[in-house]
Amino acid sequence: MASTVTSGTSGRRPGYGQLLRTPGVWTFLLPGFAARQPFAMLTISIVLLVQHTTGSFGSAGAVAAVTGVSMALFAPQSGKLADRFGQRAVLVPGVLVHAASVGTLTALALADAPLWVLFAAAVPTGASVPQVGPMVRARWAARLGGSPLMPTAAAFESVTDEFTFVVGPVLATALCTGVHPAAGLTAEAVLTLAGGLLFAAQRRTQPPFGRPSGHERAAHVSALSVPGVRVLAVAFLGIGAVFGGMQVSLTAFTEEIGEPGMNGLLYGLFAAGNMLAGIAVGAIAWKSGPRRRLVIGYAGLTAAASLLWAAHSVVLLGALGLVVGLCIAPALITGYTLVEPLVPASARTEAFTWLTGAVALGQAAAVTVAGRLADAHGSAAGFLVPLVGTALALVTLVALRARLVPQTHSRTVARGIGHRVPVTVD
Repeated sequence: MASTVTSGTSGRRPGYGQLLRTPGVWTFLLPGFAARQPFAMLTISIVLLVQHTTGSFGSAGAVAAVTGVSMALFAPQSGKLADRFGQRAVLVPGVLVHAASVGTLTALALADAPLWVLFAAAVPTGASVPQVGPMVRARWAARLGGSPLMPTAAAFESVTDEFTFVVGPVLATALCTGVHPAAGLTAEAVLTLAGGLLFAAQRRTQPPFGRPSGHERAAHVSALSVPGVRVLAVAFLGIGAVFGGMQVSLTAFTEEIGEPGMNGLLYGLFAAGNMLAGIAVGAIAWKSGPRRRLVIGYAGLTAAASLLWAAHSVVLLGALGLVVGLCIAPALITGYTLVEPLVPASARTEAFTWLTGAVALGQAAAVTVAGRLADAHGSAAGFLVPLVGTALALVTLVALRARLVPQTHSRTVARGIGHRVPVTVD
């Protein structure tokens, strides 16, 4: 990416206003927002329901982890199918299966089914999670091509994601604690079904699909074969560890102080920090390259996560959660931005789903480990999980950062990483 991003001939950073004036984008943005909202509710709703029925954070975290692992394994396959057959062909059956699977899991949990039965029900629940976020990003990439608006689009998507993570956990917690322990999962299933079908109906904006043509046919292999995607996946595993560790440990903390309703507020502060940072990242004309920003941002995230275990008050934990959220957005946005120059268009949806799946896998591992630690040693021990996850990912990122340099596959490359000649969007 350029030392300074320009738009058209204005010499200024392309902003959100210009991005949102791109023809046709609102036809997929609004349905996409509705369709991705339930994803922010799923894990916390499972944790709250299973913890209510079993009395164990470890068991609740394990069921949520099975869901996350299942999603991580199946999400890239969903991306491959979307690249091959189109997003609608994947979404329609996917949301139907997901709604049915969530209903089954909810009924089994309320019936006090054995833990292994809940594990079995969690597999299709996770496998069928609709990958709306990656699909929206793929639509942006198809619409904008090599435009300098792509980093702004990546920032906008991060802000949208994090807004859902402000609203989702708060809504799920309010439903589970104020209405019924199963209300969060029920709302998740209904919103997934309605939003997913509405998004799938937007055929005109879905990216081209089918077999790659020309030189891309011989090179069309899994997006994970791109070294830079593997490095980014490790970084996103660490980010997933933050999400999962925060969800379980904040729930355990609010239970310890006798204020379970504070869980949604605290997690909302964490997500709000992420959202605010995302807005800023998209508005700044960066003079440093994306690899440098990714490493620096990740180092800040690791440093902030290292303090969570020592917080013993609602105010301090809320403030630290806000700081951690502020540090996540730069890493997420830069990682997603790097996908566009690293991966051919024929495998881009798959690449985005690998990163989303990595977050889910890291979250799954984190909720399992943090749940066990919280049961045995209290919430402070659970907060060690984000620290360990981000520290390991940071070491990998620093050691392998050279692999984030994109290879040239028939695109114009000037100085810097992914520095392309600006084009007019409209």
